[in-house]
Amino acid sequence: MTYRIDRIAGRVMPVNAFVVHGPDGLVVVDGMLTTSDAALVRQAVDEAGASLAGVVITHPHPDHYAGLWHLIGDDDVPIVATRAVDEVIRRDDAIKNDIVGPMMGAEWPTTRRFPNQLVDDGDEVRLGGLTLEVEELGPGESPFDSLWHLDPVTLFAGDIVYNGMHAYLADGHWEGWLATLSRLERRLPADVTLHVGHGPAGGKEQLATQRRYIETFVAAVAEHSGAIDAGDHTPVVAAMKELLPSDDLLFLMELSIEPVHAVLTAQAR
Repeated sequence: MTYRIDRIAGRVMPVNAFVVHGPDGLVVVDGMLTTSDAALVRQAVDEAGASLAGVVITHPHPDHYAGLWHLIGDDDVPIVATRAVDEVIRRDDAIKNDIVGPMMGAEWPTTRRFPNQLVDDGDEVRLGGLTLEVEELGPGESPFDSLWHLDPVTLFAGDIVYNGMHAYLADGHWEGWLATLSRLERRLPADVTLHVGHGPAGGKEQLATQRRYIETFVAAVAEHSGAIDAGDHTPVVAAMKELLPSDDLLFLMELSIEPVHAVLTAQAR
């Protein structure tokens, strides 16, 4: 199969969309969060000089679908996701509008498009002369993650892995996320390339790195529960900055402290 993958990195929000050049057209994987970043993807599509055959959505967080209207407008383009991903997008979109909209201000897309072609685990989708196979992973980084296989060693992994950036754990499914990472470590080939939602593509070693990040975060929240109760997040932030001395998406990690603390507190009762 002949293809080329271009990573479009957001400038307002460090999130990726991918333009995959197939023999008969283009496929976009994920749709950005903001109007400006979605426009970057549209520009890449226009400059490619080929038709847009479809869009694939890896999971239901708004930084991967909210910009779709600014990418495709009202065009009749397949927007493909699993049924579970679509269900969560539609269920939570109004809540995300109320929460994320004020955070993004004028960059928040007030018109949003949702999936219009739904698939199940193991289904294959033919777009632009390319065949992509979906694998449902269940709750993890988001309420429902999916993995898209372009070939046996080329995968679009969404936010199952963050490469060099802090992670979002506020949905509270870290146990499922850890289980998914372990399962993929056992099963994926050694030469796999993971095209991820945040940061550059990488290899299988990213799975272990992400697992270490999650374990470190949950342990830090548990250890510093007293400080969190007092409104002090600095010990957790310090622990995570020691592990990953970067500010990229640091705010997502900080937004996750209180929700994870609440879950751990409830489990301890």
